[in-house]
Amino acid sequence: MHSRIVLVGFPGSGKSTIGKKLAKQLDYRFVDLDQEIEKRVQLSIPAIFEQFGENQFRIWEQTQLQETLQLEKVVIATGGGTPCFYQNMELITQHSEAVYIQMSTKSLFDRLLHSKKTRPLIRGLSDQELMQFVENELLKREQFYLQAHHVVKGENIKIEPLIKILEEND
Repeated sequence: MHSRIVLVGFPGSGKSTIGKKLAKQLDYRFVDLDQEIEKRVQLSIPAIFEQFGENQFRIWEQTQLQETLQLEKVVIATGGGTPCFYQNMELITQHSEAVYIQMSTKSLFDRLLHSKKTRPLIRGLSDQELMQFVENELLKREQFYLQAHHVVKGENIKIEPLIKILEEND
């Protein structure tokens, strides 16, 4: 099994939740890219977007990704947009085993509906606007996500079968 596993997928797909469980099972370290950026900048992601804008956030995100990909025995949960900027997805696939946590638009909408306040790109959207956002963004982002080495359905994901998939591709 690769010493670096990177989880990619749309916001709300469960990358952090799955990542923590996977890391625990493998006895790997878990790194949430967004949390690392928050620690470094000492601001929340919404505050970073507000004060510095998305472009600056994406620059910090890439720097954090590059540094995190130096680690060994690590499971990394990226931000939903991480694979879609600069050559991040190429970096991810070259230096790790990448897993796309794929979910339906409806499932993503249901999950995001309850976390709008903490997510800068969807804060303040009506339900209809949120559904439109999920549909449009997923269409744009999935071309990057699908470059991952593995695609797994996120709705009822179990850690043991995921580990088997990762072990089979050694």
